[in-house]
Amino acid sequence: MTNRSLSPSRVLRGPLGTALKALLVAASALVVAPAALAQGTDAPANATAPAETAPAAPAAPAEIDPNAVVATVGDETITEADLAFAAEDLGEDIAGVPPAEQRAFLLSMLIDMKVMAQGAREAGMADTELFKRRLAYLEQRALYRAFFSEQINAAVTPEAVQTAYEAFIADIEPQEQVRASHILVETEDEAKAVIAELEGGRPFEEVAREKSIDPGAANGGDLGFFSAGMMVPPFSEAAFALSEPGQLSAPVQSQFGWHVIKLAEKRTAPPPSIQQVAPRLQQMLVFEAYNNVVVPRKDATSIDIPDAALAAQVEALGETEEAAAEAAAAPANSQ
Repeated sequence: MTNRSLSPSRVLRGPLGTALKALLVAASALVVAPAALAQGTDAPANATAPAETAPAAPAAPAEIDPNAVVATVGDETITEADLAFAAEDLGEDIAGVPPAEQRAFLLSMLIDMKVMAQGAREAGMADTELFKRRLAYLEQRALYRAFFSEQINAAVTPEAVQTAYEAFIADIEPQEQVRASHILVETEDEAKAVIAELEGGRPFEEVAREKSIDPGAANGGDLGFFSAGMMVPPFSEAAFALSEPGQLSAPVQSQFGWHVIKLAEKRTAPPPSIQQVAPRLQQMLVFEAYNNVVVPRKDATSIDIPDAALAAQVEALGETEEAAAEAAAAPANSQ
């Protein structure tokens, strides 16, 4: 029955868009609260609350000093901050470890890391050019994420999303929707016979359940609300041509068969909720912040790509991402 589904929000495409969306999540999780790694203590088994008094609110977890030493390995220390960084680095890989064991798991891993790192230094591995380049890359990546978190991700606040939402719905053109039911049969003669029964007083839902070959016959043929572009053209034109609730259409032919349509009501489509478009608005805010913060720095920096073909690809990619950002910011008029 349906020709096109509801128009989805256009999303950002391409490597830069993908990277920014991933970093929007990764950057916000860059600093893991060490308190999340602290193990709680159970209340004594024989502890009871005073009679007829409301239970006390649980105490807030004590703030953990990120510099607190958890273990010493040779001449080096492992701190609460190290545990937090390890948890962030492992991400979902630690999900399979029982929560009560995660702290010990991370500490055991860091001890092994320290011991092996000490061995690598003794073997001269830290002095190789490849290692130094890898270390420099990791430093750049960490700084990149930190910059993204503080300069770009910070722009995506609830207040900014709300303001963007208000501007978004203000730009949406009012769109008419109808709620209708239909009965689908194979031939025009069958459709005419259906209309005769309906005009004779039989309930529409009853006839739909008995004679319609559409999968929605079980619910009386009710299609709910839909916009013009959501249905095949002949059906849509006939449905929107009806003006009065309860009005029946003449037989309408489509590639599915012959339809008899009954109008229930018309309305102006409500705007999408902020929850529906929040991911799209967040993407838009990320690109705005990127354009305001990063692009001027790139424009002011000398960048040379000797390979002309590669340089052209990079430039084309930037143009594609700019177009994607504009598409993400545009309101969708189909609900």
